[in-house]
Amino acid sequence: MTVVKLIIQIPCLNEEETLPITLADLPREVEGFDTVEWLVIDDGSTDRTVEVAIEHGVDHIVRLTNNKGLASGFQAGMDACLKLGADVIVNTDADNQYYGPDIAKLVAPVLRGDADMVVGDREVMTIEHFSPVKKSLQKLGSKVVRGASGTTVPDATSGFRAYNREAALALQVVSKFTYTLETIIQAGKMTVAVDHVPVRTNGKLRESRLFPSMWTYIRRNGLSIFRIYSMYEPLRVFMTGAILLGIVAAALFGRFAYYYVTGDGAGNVQSLILGAVLFNAAMVLAALGVMGDLLSGQRIMLQRTFERVRRIELELGVPPSHYEPGARPTGQEPTTGAAAAPPPPPSDGRTEEREALRV
Repeated sequence: MTVVKLIIQIPCLNEEETLPITLADLPREVEGFDTVEWLVIDDGSTDRTVEVAIEHGVDHIVRLTNNKGLASGFQAGMDACLKLGADVIVNTDADNQYYGPDIAKLVAPVLRGDADMVVGDREVMTIEHFSPVKKSLQKLGSKVVRGASGTTVPDATSGFRAYNREAALALQVVSKFTYTLETIIQAGKMTVAVDHVPVRTNGKLRESRLFPSMWTYIRRNGLSIFRIYSMYEPLRVFMTGAILLGIVAAALFGRFAYYYVTGDGAGNVQSLILGAVLFNAAMVLAALGVMGDLLSGQRIMLQRTFERVRRIELELGVPPSHYEPGARPTGQEPTTGAAAAPPPPPSDGRTEEREALRV
């Protein structure tokens, strides 16, 4: 009988105070799963985050040597969850922002086979501690991401998400800042079915550490959206810029031609010079678009290769990086030495067949 496993991962950076509250809100049983486990990614914490996690029954720890950033921590957690045999992975935040019991709602579309990736919609317009400006920016940013990704996700920056095994294998975050926007745009450009469900939120325990100011929030998210979209649609991005500059250059050329025909061309040479500069810039942007499109094809091939490498690692039972076992689950005997290594992923029977043939 196949055991269906859910792993809830929690990226952490100095969360010894808020982590116990978050863990107390998380379920240990979810309908549709035989096993529910917790995994904490310690992103270079300098406090007692790891010790607190173990004291409160966290099953698995991924301890990064120093602070790598939220996106890197998220990716390290996804890799570890896959190698620990997760069939579904839920990501939540350590600041207890999300209502833990709503995990059942979050994974429901995945269990039904309706989606590969589900994003929790916080319905930000109803969150009391969000300022009107932040609500408006969240709404605008999500609209831009929907257009860039071709999805219908209303809350693009929500970190409360569920992924099935295939989605987790396919997605690869390269951003150093945040994974939320990139994974949605990436999923929208791939064969990953994306859905969303309304989820509840808890009261604010602390201020966000990602955005020290509203200007930083706008700048970072704006640049992230542009950068990620350019990775997947470079020809459209650069050709759009080239066409706009080309139109302006043509207008300037037309202006010079008009005055040249009417006998005042010498006094309008500036239009000719500026038009030539803009025309050259348009040609450079068009060339960048073509080269970017070629590189985008190479990136897709690399992503597919990365996915196959992941599958091979799972088949070979390669242990997760920076892994440490957490608290001993109830009813399980203590493990020492070699037995303390992370469990291999579920086998589909082919490994045993190869071993038999080798013998």
